[in-house]
Amino acid sequence: MSRHLEPRGRRVKVLATLGPASASEAMIARLHEAGADAFRVNMSHGSHEGQAALIQAVRSVEKANGRPIAILADLQGPKLRVGRIAGGSAELVKGAAFRLDRQTAPGDATRACLPHKEIFAALRPGARLLVDDGKIVLRAQSVSADAIDCVVEVPGTIKDNKGVNVPDVVVPLPALTVKDRADLAFALDCGVDWIALSFVQRPEDVAEARRLIGGRAALLAKIEKPAALERLDEILELADAVMVARGDLGVELPPQAVPPAQKRIVATARMMGKPVVVATQMLESMITAPTPTRAEVSDVATAIYDGADAVMLSAESAAGQFPVEAVAMMDAIAAEVEADPGYQGRVHYTEIATGRSTASAITAAAADISRTIGARAIVCFTISGSTAGRAARERAAVPVLCLTPALATARRMGLVWGVHAVVTRDVGSFEEMVAKSKRMALRAHLAKGGDPLVLIAGVPFSTPGTTNVVHVVRLTGDELKNY
Repeated sequence: MSRHLEPRGRRVKVLATLGPASASEAMIARLHEAGADAFRVNMSHGSHEGQAALIQAVRSVEKANGRPIAILADLQGPKLRVGRIAGGSAELVKGAAFRLDRQTAPGDATRACLPHKEIFAALRPGARLLVDDGKIVLRAQSVSADAIDCVVEVPGTIKDNKGVNVPDVVVPLPALTVKDRADLAFALDCGVDWIALSFVQRPEDVAEARRLIGGRAALLAKIEKPAALERLDEILELADAVMVARGDLGVELPPQAVPPAQKRIVATARMMGKPVVVATQMLESMITAPTPTRAEVSDVATAIYDGADAVMLSAESAAGQFPVEAVAMMDAIAAEVEADPGYQGRVHYTEIATGRSTASAITAAAADISRTIGARAIVCFTISGSTAGRAARERAAVPVLCLTPALATARRMGLVWGVHAVVTRDVGSFEEMVAKSKRMALRAHLAKGGDPLVLIAGVPFSTPGTTNVVHVVRLTGDELKNY
């Protein structure tokens, strides 16, 4: 039997970032074997040549294993940074005056260059500027077109080119820089499945990226700015998925505010039926240790209990000493959580908005029917993937077997909860649909003789967006003999 027909045995997906520790095809194969369903290529690091090699390596592993693999290209977004500091660094003292200006001369303990005129236009007295991931906190006292006079609230060592966050204002910067536009075009030409958009502040940022993508990949919006939280519903309406990007979010919000923000983002995405990824520092200690802390395991488990579609590894798999162990640990935590008898109750804590469409009603009914009759799987035929996505948002107690003739659709399912995607020829009749559903469920070991299946499809066949049929079938002894 082909290995690609065997599901993972868990519903949540594992997204692993590629980097120096995982750049070879052999290591990518090991990560995939350990449980990685999707791979993230960080466009902030490396050259296009190196990124293309990573993408090609993933595709080679995909071909060798026969299981569709999702690739996510993560755009860098605009980076706000101070300029050079004389001698490379300077000590800022608590309560001291400090000026940020647009002079290009090297800075010192009293001033530094901030070469971003947009910040000067947006900032108001009283706003904070966080330097070097919040290690230094400056409070603006007065603002002009060329200078921001601050007081040092949290002192520290300011160094060359360190990042600056301004959480209290919406900075009028586009989410897509010139570099991002070049990286986006390159990633699309390489055939990636998902584009992650960084520094999202407004729905307009998502709309612009969607226009440039032109349907060639799915779009994931990273929520890492307080401004994005304020317009979360509008952003989610336009995005295909969302990420709880706890890195910058944890800089711009007080640490204690991040868990409620995460809960809200996950719950809102669940309610709107959009896939949600929880990311950053999930198994951080595994960068240098072969086992995680108990707190990290609990953190990953909480995201899974809350119904996240995917959990992500960053430096753990990109640059850590134990990338395979980190992926295997994610896999093991997910399996343990989903085996908990209380998991199904917890994962349904959010009431989802089914909507008024026929397709939404059909998929909701399929989930209810599967619970009532004890079906072994929900089988859906889809070209665009929307039917499988709707079935996944119901968080049914059984796997969703997604049968599609479109390889791109099957790959995108690598970030969608509970969906096991198989590329197969499309069906042309109702009888063929029933026969293929039974055959594929048997091959995937999702069902055996006497087991019921719930089928979802659209008639006429091969027409996207026509989900209008739910049908129950039961496997018989004759089919087992033929199989």
